[in-house]
Amino acid sequence: FCFVLSVAMASGTALVYDEEMTTHKLLWSDPVCDIEVPERLSSSYEHLKRYRLVERCVRVPAREGSEEEILLVHSSEHLEMAKSTQTMNEEELKRVSGNYDAFFFHPNTYRCARLAVGATLQLVDAVMSGKVCNGMALVRPPGHHSQRNAANGFCLFNNVAIAAEYAKLEYGLQRILIVDWDVHHGQGTQYVFEEDPSVLYFSWHRYEHQEFWPSLKESDYDAVGLGRGKGFNINLPWNKVGMGNSDYLAAFFHVLLPMAFEFDPELVLVSSGYDSGIGDPEGQMNATPEVFAHLTHFLMQLANGKLCVILEGGYHLKSLSESVCMTVKTLLGDPVPQIT
Repeated sequence: FCFVLSVAMASGTALVYDEEMTTHKLLWSDPVCDIEVPERLSSSYEHLKRYRLVERCVRVPAREGSEEEILLVHSSEHLEMAKSTQTMNEEELKRVSGNYDAFFFHPNTYRCARLAVGATLQLVDAVMSGKVCNGMALVRPPGHHSQRNAANGFCLFNNVAIAAEYAKLEYGLQRILIVDWDVHHGQGTQYVFEEDPSVLYFSWHRYEHQEFWPSLKESDYDAVGLGRGKGFNINLPWNKVGMGNSDYLAAFFHVLLPMAFEFDPELVLVSSGYDSGIGDPEGQMNATPEVFAHLTHFLMQLANGKLCVILEGGYHLKSLSESVCMTVKTLLGDPVPQIT
């Protein structure tokens, strides 16, 4: 632990945030989408400021992800469709949004999604170049549900999947671990890497015997990857709600960490959704913000501490912002809090 502490303190923790990503918002009434609000970002950032964590981080500016970077994961049709929404009126935006499962477009959505991709890649660059030891990107729209050719579940471009492909290309990485602790299954990420043994994907998610969204057979525990990627996809479906700190720790100790240490990743990316935390209307789980400090701490023991945490879901603003702060404090090397 002291070793990780000294590395973290020596080289710092990056924070990537751009207020412009709060301009993506729902313009009409939609009870499915109305929880994905700009305040998810702004309140998390305000909380970090209140705890004086922003000033302790290395500020890394966001940038727009390039079209080439987006095309590492997505089809050119998907990119062109997203691009075309910039000049649409509300009626047209509503119509295009209706083509997708749980997604909404705003005229600034495309720009925000490109910033979300670019912010994630800026974090990867900062960590891989040794400028910092680890870091967090506060981004929206989130990414882990979006697929090669479709927006899905509030996600337009798959930020973390693009980051993994980018890290392989730019830094020649051969083993990347993606840990998805969001309460929904990141099926988009699973689809991208299901035949790829260079990416180990782990997701726990509320499943309830396929009753909970996205209600897919391939979110179950027996989806382990295909072809050469067989064995490199790990789903841990929760078949009831109310999971708490001990359940999450048990999942890490008994399922994820033994495989993660054997895989020996060169980089760890976290699809960091906090809808798996207490109070969240989506997850209905009972894990407290402190548990995310512990989860973060365990992941810091892998890949020489090269850890990039990228925001996904989280819809209870207090629970979300406390959990974000717990994560960043741990990245900064603060001692992990006692856990109940």
